[in-house]
Amino acid sequence: MPVTVVDPTTALIVVDLQEGLAGLPTVHPFGDVVANTAALADAFRAEGLPVVLVSVAGTAPGRTERGEDAGDLPDGFTDLLRALGRQPGDKTVTKHTWGAFHNTDLADHLDGLGVTQVVITGVATSFGVESTARQAHEHGYHVTLVTDAMTDINPAAHDNSTRHVFPALGETGTTAEILALLCPRDHEAPVQG
Repeated sequence: MPVTVVDPTTALIVVDLQEGLAGLPTVHPFGDVVANTAALADAFRAEGLPVVLVSVAGTAPGRTERGEDAGDLPDGFTDLLRALGRQPGDKTVTKHTWGAFHNTDLADHLDGLGVTQVVITGVATSFGVESTARQAHEHGYHVTLVTDAMTDINPAAHDNSTRHVFPALGETGTTAEILALLCPRDHEAPVQG
C-alpha cells in the first residue's frame, strides 16, 4: 500500500548512514540514498519534526553460521555522514544490534515527544532497516519505509524486504511522495534516483 499520510507527530529514523558503511557495494547507488535521506532530514527539521540518526557500533552476541564479530572497529567507523547535515536538535542513537530500538532509549525518546509514526531510511534494507521497522511496528508506531532512500548489498534481500516484508509492517513510498505529504506547498524538492 503506498504511503497515505504523514502524521503531525512523525519522526524520521536514519539507519546506519555512517562512514564505516559508505563504501559498501550496494544495489542502488549509496550517494542517491544519502541525498534522498538528507532531503527528508532537511524537510523534517524545517517542519519542526524529530530526526533520529542511528549508527551501528557492534553486533549482538551469539553464534551465527556467518561467524561475524565486529571486534574493534576502525577509527571513524561510526561517524555519521556529513551529508546528513546533523543538527544540535537531532537525536543520535548508537546501537549494537541490527534494530535501533533494542537496548537503546529510542522508544522512550519518541514516546516522550508523542510520536505516532516513524519514517525509516538507511542501510542495509534487509538488516538494520528491516529490523528497526519490525521493532517500530511492535512498539505500535505507524511505520513508513522510503524505498528510494535505502539500499542493500544483496539484490534479492532488498527485493524481499521491499516487496514482501515492508507491506506487512506499514506503508512504503518514495522520497518525493513523503515530501509531498510532509510539505505539500514545496513538494518539488530535489530528489535523486
